[in-house]
Amino acid sequence: MSESNHAFGQALVKSLVGERGHIPIARALPDLTLELAGYTIEGIPYSIYQLVKHMGYWQDFMLTHLEGGQPQRPTSVQESWPAEKAPAEERQLQEAIAHLLQGVDKAVAIAQSAKLDEPLAHFPGETKGGLLRNIASHNSYHLGEIVLLRRLQGAWPPPGGGYPA
Repeated sequence: MSESNHAFGQALVKSLVGERGHIPIARALPDLTLELAGYTIEGIPYSIYQLVKHMGYWQDFMLTHLEGGQPQRPTSVQESWPAEKAPAEERQLQEAIAHLLQGVDKAVAIAQSAKLDEPLAHFPGETKGGLLRNIASHNSYHLGEIVLLRRLQGAWPPPGGGYPA
C-alpha cells in the first residue's frame, strides 16, 4: 500500500469514527433511551431514532458498493427515512444503534486495507476512498443533528462528557 493511500486511509478512519471535529459517534448513542430516541420537537421533521435508521440505510447502501455489490436504488429518498418516529421496544433501538456502529467498523476496516483510488464496479466515477468519505460526511452531518436534538431535550452531554459540553 502506498504511503499516500495509507495516510488518506488513516484520515478517513478518524473521520468515520469521529475525532477532533466532533464527538466519536460511538459515545453519542449508547445511552439513548426509548423516550429520548423517539421524542419529537415541533418543526423538526424527524426523531433521533429516525436519524439513526436513516444513517444506517445509506451506510449500508454505500458499504454494499464498497464490497463490490450493486444495491437496489430507492425510488425516492423518502424510502431511506423510517415512518415510525420511535422504536416499539428497547431491543429495536439497541439493534439500530449496534447496526450503525457495526457499519462504521466495517467502513474503518475497508479504509485501513483498501486501495482507496480503486474505482467502484457499479458506481461510475466514484472510488472506494470517495465513497468512504461520503459515509463519514453523511454520518457526521446527521450526528450533529442528533447532538442538537439531545441538547434541545436537555440530554447532553452523554455520560463521560461530550465536547463541546
